[in-house]
Amino acid sequence: MSGAERRTLLALQQALTEEQFQTFKYLLEERLPLGLLRPATRPDLCSILLQRFPGQALHLAADLLRQISRHDLIQLHQLPGAEDETPGQAGGHNAAPSPAGCQPVSLPVAASSPVATSSPVAASSPVAARPRRLTEKDLIQIAQKLGREWQEVGIGCLGLERSLLDQIQEDNPRSAVMQSFHMLREWRRREKQEATAPRLHACLAHANRPYLQHQLE
Repeated sequence: MSGAERRTLLALQQALTEEQFQTFKYLLEERLPLGLLRPATRPDLCSILLQRFPGQALHLAADLLRQISRHDLIQLHQLPGAEDETPGQAGGHNAAPSPAGCQPVSLPVAASSPVATSSPVAASSPVAARPRRLTEKDLIQIAQKLGREWQEVGIGCLGLERSLLDQIQEDNPRSAVMQSFHMLREWRRREKQEATAPRLHACLAHANRPYLQHQLE
């Protein structure tokens, strides 16, 4: 077990907000037993990653950091793939949601409808023009931007019941990001194949919340 590798992993996790750390752990749930993962502290998680993924812990950490938009940490610690990161790529400076309200929602480029691309072939093809369903990775990235007004968004924009949102809050008391994520996942479950970026845009526009919906266009 490399002492330098452990120090790097610990430094990465200590640089995360509590909400980001909980999201980091959530993204590991398909790879690690929940009984081992959920109670893990930051030092505990370093040991778990080094033991379960020998020689690959930093590669895995870099992949998870990309999913929570902490590209700055990948560059700072020169993690695997750092040379492919765009200088100044968003991540570290807007890490925590604003307590004053919602932040603008932005989807990954891949989540937007291909109609918006500059390629004439994609724009003219009926198959290419059909937007894909939002993935869990998309939902995590959106949840990071919703802020602490997520319940207002759920009721006013997405048509979800207050009792459901209260239950989500009770089940995820430590992280507003995870509360927002589970709310969005419930909306996606209800919308089924219609849970696309244009559909979410329409929901937000119908509820007259342009400060959330304009970046989904």
